[in-house]
Amino acid sequence: MEFRKATVNDVSHIMDIIYKAREDFKKKGIDQWQNNYPNEDIIINDIEKGYGFVLTDNDTIIGYVAVSFDGEETYDKIFDGEWLTTGEFAVVHRIAISEAYKGQKLSYIIMENVEQYCKDNGIYSIKVDTHIKNIPMQKILNRLNYKYCGKIYIRDGSERIAFEKILD
Repeated sequence: MEFRKATVNDVSHIMDIIYKAREDFKKKGIDQWQNNYPNEDIIINDIEKGYGFVLTDNDTIIGYVAVSFDGEETYDKIFDGEWLTTGEFAVVHRIAISEAYKGQKLSYIIMENVEQYCKDNGIYSIKVDTHIKNIPMQKILNRLNYKYCGKIYIRDGSERIAFEKILD
């Protein structure tokens, strides 16, 4: 498996993964990633800014994630808790695994690669949010020792639960 920067040539494969993840959320009654989010323009923007990464298996794209060191406006205010740190941090968004590869713990591999990428770039804090009903993502974060920090509200006003991990 290879973890690498995504390219514009990867967009259609990434979107296939995201569309299936969106359908899965909808079936489970989770309103995360609905209303045409994330869409192709967002993924292209991720790639153009250098935020987009893919996990591949023999050149087949099997996972996607966006990692930014540019902060996150919606993290400026946290409710019912507080962040562990106040300095520089990475933000992780849009983790998705191909339907054909679910159940193989690939989200852990993606997050371990994200953590190494952060360390390689001198960033030792990662912040992430997820929907309160997205139990699989919460389990991943808990198993990887991310700490629950409180609630944030995304741009459309929806509540998300927020986590942070300080890297060694």
